[in-house]
Amino acid sequence: MSRTFDEYFAVFPWEALPNNAVGFDAGCGSGRWAARVAPRVSHLHCVDASADALAVARKNLSGIANVTLHECPLDAMPLADGSMDFGYSLGVLHHIPDLQGGLAACVRKLRSGAPMLIYIYYAFDNRPIWFRALWRASDAIRRVISKVPFRIKSLVADGVAAVVYWPLVVVARLAARAGWDVSNWPLSAYRWHSFYTMRTDALDRFGTRLEHRMTQAQIRAAMENAGLQDISFSQSVPFWCAVGRKA
Repeated sequence: MSRTFDEYFAVFPWEALPNNAVGFDAGCGSGRWAARVAPRVSHLHCVDASADALAVARKNLSGIANVTLHECPLDAMPLADGSMDFGYSLGVLHHIPDLQGGLAACVRKLRSGAPMLIYIYYAFDNRPIWFRALWRASDAIRRVISKVPFRIKSLVADGVAAVVYWPLVVVARLAARAGWDVSNWPLSAYRWHSFYTMRTDALDRFGTRLEHRMTQAQIRAAMENAGLQDISFSQSVPFWCAVGRKA
């Protein structure tokens, strides 16, 4: 989990946060990021529209005193505009109908100059044609799986993790150890991750009906339109993670 956290937060300017920094996790889910961020800051507001997700987060964060949980959508966060020292939203904006509006709602909560970190599914703009073709095939499967009841959806996602993710990851691990370039091997980014991560990500990938995918240029434009500047992108997986500062 430490490696995964470092990958997602690689471009986040921890050193620029003020003493006693207060910020928010927009779409906190189970609280897996909050558990790592909260010990580094003064207070963290964890926001999610799902009561079920917050129930899990409440359990996972029970030993951490400096977090507050809020059940609400991003555009109804009970935080004063211009009050937060930082914010992040990882793997959430691409699953909501109004991505631009959700991002703008987050940025409004930031102080001037405060950083906002986001992760939005990429449109494979840095991948070869055959890679994008494989994604189109998997997306057709997602459209079917995402419509079934959650219990079935969860079981199917576990199966996908076991019979698709895991074998491809094992091959990527062996090839990488042999010195081969696996950067374009499907799912090679998971070669250092746990099977639990593969299961949760497979459910996120195949279990959600709505999915936006954007190129780096489109993400930059969305961030600028939301009021962010000094935007920089991580050049390693996962794509695309980006950070900007409120103008």
